[in-house]
Amino acid sequence: MSSGSGVRSQAGAYGAVSLLCGLVFGSFVSEAEAQVDPPEVTAVRFEGNESFPDDSLAGAIATRETSCRSLVFAPLCPLGIGFALSRYQLRERELPRDRARLVLWYRQRGFREVQVDSARVERTARRAQVTFRIVEGRPVVADSIVFTGVEDLPVEGLLDRLPIREGARLSTIALDATRDTIARRLADRGYAYAEVLRNAFRPADDPFNAIVTFAVVPGPPTTYGDITVDGTNHLGVGTVLRTVQISSGEPYSRAEIESARSRLYGLEIVRNASVVPDTAAFARDPRIPVSITLQEGDPYRVRAGGGWSNAECLTAEARWTARNFLGGGRLLRLRGRMGNVLASEAGDFLCSQSGDGIYAELTGLAAVDFVQPWIFSTRNALSASIFVERQSVPDVFVRQAAGVQLGLSRTIAPQTVLTGFFRPELSELDAADVLFCTGFLVCSPDDIEELEGANWLSPVGVNLTRDRTDNLLDPRRGYRVLLDVEHAASWTGSDFRYDRVVGEASRYLGAGSSVLATRLRGGWVGARGFTGIGRASGGGSLEIVHPQKRFYTGGANSVRGFAQSRLGPRVLFSQPETLLSGRDGGGGCTPVQLATLVCVPASENALLPQPTGGTRLLEANAELRFPLASFVEGVVFVDAGQAWSANQSIELSALEFSPGVGVRLPSPVGPIRLDVAYRFRGGEELEVVTEQIRPFIDGVDDPETDPLTVDGSEILWVSTGDLVFLNEALLFGEDDRGLQRLQFHISIGQAF
Repeated sequence: MSSGSGVRSQAGAYGAVSLLCGLVFGSFVSEAEAQVDPPEVTAVRFEGNESFPDDSLAGAIATRETSCRSLVFAPLCPLGIGFALSRYQLRERELPRDRARLVLWYRQRGFREVQVDSARVERTARRAQVTFRIVEGRPVVADSIVFTGVEDLPVEGLLDRLPIREGARLSTIALDATRDTIARRLADRGYAYAEVLRNAFRPADDPFNAIVTFAVVPGPPTTYGDITVDGTNHLGVGTVLRTVQISSGEPYSRAEIESARSRLYGLEIVRNASVVPDTAAFARDPRIPVSITLQEGDPYRVRAGGGWSNAECLTAEARWTARNFLGGGRLLRLRGRMGNVLASEAGDFLCSQSGDGIYAELTGLAAVDFVQPWIFSTRNALSASIFVERQSVPDVFVRQAAGVQLGLSRTIAPQTVLTGFFRPELSELDAADVLFCTGFLVCSPDDIEELEGANWLSPVGVNLTRDRTDNLLDPRRGYRVLLDVEHAASWTGSDFRYDRVVGEASRYLGAGSSVLATRLRGGWVGARGFTGIGRASGGGSLEIVHPQKRFYTGGANSVRGFAQSRLGPRVLFSQPETLLSGRDGGGGCTPVQLATLVCVPASENALLPQPTGGTRLLEANAELRFPLASFVEGVVFVDAGQAWSANQSIELSALEFSPGVGVRLPSPVGPIRLDVAYRFRGGEELEVVTEQIRPFIDGVDDPETDPLTVDGSEILWVSTGDLVFLNEALLFGEDDRGLQRLQFHISIGQAF
């Protein structure tokens, strides 16, 4: 015993010395490594990888090569500018692990005889290149696939479109996915305890052709047992049970359990929710108890906020919400919004695109909303709103309206809602006569008065939205789809009759800390008549599209090289006094030239571009968002778009392209956005509209009020009030050069 003890003591002492030497030596090595920076990895290469591309293998290992941080910095990366690069240094101890990672990666995908040589490193004091040489070998394939235990299962489509298929490489990833898919399908059809056992047999005489077997053990058919609800305070238990749509005695479904939790979050008062079935493996009870636990928020919520943009100036909004109005999870909301605050007083400084005069006056919305979250099914919601609104589209029209909106929504898939609606409103317009005469070909004072008066706009329609993005205010992944269809006719109670379709799709692709965002939007509207013209003129109705339903493009959220609504059909308008003026900025025409419509204005300053809106619309946007600092995001973008009137043919060559750059600053209500864009468009031939003039007639015209005043003096000419087109179109905007083609936008929230 003493001899054995001595041997063990000597061995222990030797081990302690070895450990001590290792620690000491290791500390010297660590100090040496700390004193000398490891080289930068400039390239990671793979040789012999015939089945998989380099980028797939690069994602499987820890060693990375220095690369460009973003496509935006591509011109700077070859210069070695630091902030443009993501730099990686060589870590020697990771190379053997990377070799093992590659072997495991290949074996999981069917290459059981793969060989990966030790990494070959070519290095200098500051740079290193790493190469992995791979011999893939012959892959194992699933020669045959057998399923047992499924013969008598009444589950339709149980074995359809499985991840594994005969003749494919024997991937353990596909094996596991197939097993999980079958088990999930069974659990969704009432077999909560279903198990699937998988096996891949490789015969000794044919090891590259495997026989795959899935043994399905469904277990007993299961139903929901007792359902308990905890945590309710304001909500009733009956409301919760009606919302989750599961009942004792019904067949169990794991998918319905997951959907039940999502339905509970559809009630705004619910902050947290869990729906947990008791499927403990040892119990195997065919009646599965379900426990529902809620955490409710405050029954009332008040929110307020504000913003600033150079199109609407200062804005403010507030809302009060009762989230369990009269019980049952019903929602009542009061909301209000104001825009163009200080636009009249400081528009030139704060909001250059908000317009002047009546267009710069306060805009706003006041509304009362009611939502019944359950109507025939928890997938359905009934909504009703009453609203009063004042809307301004600068230099186009001011609209005042009051009305209601009724809607019935149904959730037809995750984050996918289909809504049918009816929105009758009584609307009045305040717009320049030139809009009606040029946009609608309505020039009679009586007809214009009918258009500007109170008219019913009462469309019915459907709206489909699908939002699979990861963030409502600042999405980085996913997509959105919107389709909106409207129809207004005499049977809907509408004075304006039209059909309108708008479609929009957005896609967001995250790549590291950068995001590529794209959007495509299109629209069409067709007029079917306006009864008011018939009332005024005693004739039939005239096909007119309400200004609110026409398309105006250009602005912070469409084609950013143009100011708000400044892209698309336009005319030039000028008062006769301006065209007759001989002073700087005047037209320089004679009365005879103007009366015979052969006037050619001497200066663009005498003309005001007037958007008239289009009946067809196409917009496309793409932007790359990337980090500039810890809290600042940079953006490069290109926009394209155009709107066409009914008498214009749609030509893609007419699209206006607008590149630009911007920055984003975070805020609680979304990123603060500053964009500057460039427009390539120079001169554009536009028609010129003015008022018809004629010579003064004694005994007919009032000498005190009717004569025109030009350059401070009266002339013996008067305006008839009728709008007319000059005989020749004018090349407008030809003098725009350089910085004049830049357009700045300031707003809150991403452009799309």
